[in-house]
Amino acid sequence: MSEIVLHYTRGGHVENIHRGDMVAVNTSGEIVGSVGNPQLTMFWRSAAKPFQALPFVKNGGLEKYNITEEELALLVSSHSGEENHVALVRGILAKLGLDESYLECGIVRPMSGKAYKKIIAAGEKVLPVHNACSGKHSQILALAMMLGVPTEGYTQPDHEAQKLIFKHVAMASKVPEDKLEIGIDGCGVPVFYLPIYNMALAYARLSTPQKGNWGDYEDAATKICNAMSKYPQIVSGTGRIDLAVPEVTKGRIIAKIGSDAVYCLAVKDGDLGISFKIEDGSFAAITPMVIAVLKYLDLLTKEEAAALDEKFPPVLKNHRGEIIGTIETCF
Repeated sequence: MSEIVLHYTRGGHVENIHRGDMVAVNTSGEIVGSVGNPQLTMFWRSAAKPFQALPFVKNGGLEKYNITEEELALLVSSHSGEENHVALVRGILAKLGLDESYLECGIVRPMSGKAYKKIIAAGEKVLPVHNACSGKHSQILALAMMLGVPTEGYTQPDHEAQKLIFKHVAMASKVPEDKLEIGIDGCGVPVFYLPIYNMALAYARLSTPQKGNWGDYEDAATKICNAMSKYPQIVSGTGRIDLAVPEVTKGRIIAKIGSDAVYCLAVKDGDLGISFKIEDGSFAAITPMVIAVLKYLDLLTKEEAAALDEKFPPVLKNHRGEIIGTIETCF
């Protein structure tokens, strides 16, 4: 049963309630902390991206296409569609010898409101490269090329690239393949349905690859972890909690958003992975929940906690900037 995790108040009264579930796991599979149901089964959404990139990285894709560490961060990102993100996507496609027409992620306005306003002000159109998942799609296109199979239909579950990704996601999360279900994500590719416990376990293994029993995949997991830690703005975007957490902790904590308020974190070299889901899928509830979880698990110094509270104060403001309510943690 999901628990109440956040209260939004106005005038001293609770106005909105958010329920959720959270679990923190180490590489041994031990639950270090939890709220609600640590075995809640849910779609992993874009928080699965680091593991969807495993076959590409393991099989030499970085070397074959001269992909930099910054570009690797883009391949596992849910980017905000800012100018540097778009430039990286286009650069990666150029290295593949492809153009933007190959992207089948669909057209959606960028996550960054400022980036969207710039596009409109310039009289330009929103394109697939602005899609938060365009990096992942570029990676899958590259994987298909490495496998020597057509890029056409690369989003379909029966495509060879997707079948290989499925096996690697199952391996990373330690969910048997016959137990790992799929749906279709917002960008058109398969999305994985599994317990949040296994999501956290995968992130624990990613956090400290030398303890994660990756076997031949340890180097690939290490490269992905390091890229996410070093280039958080590429993984996310300006002004987001996904960027603030690794910035404030100097790369010690890696953060990765998924749609509909699925979220994962990893403590780099700290043998810990975390996953949570806000029951109603509220995007607004993600930021206070991230900070609440990190405080609950005692993963922030006083200075780091204060810095995050300053960036994202737990208050509600009206259109005149006046404080009219609070956001309160309930666990």
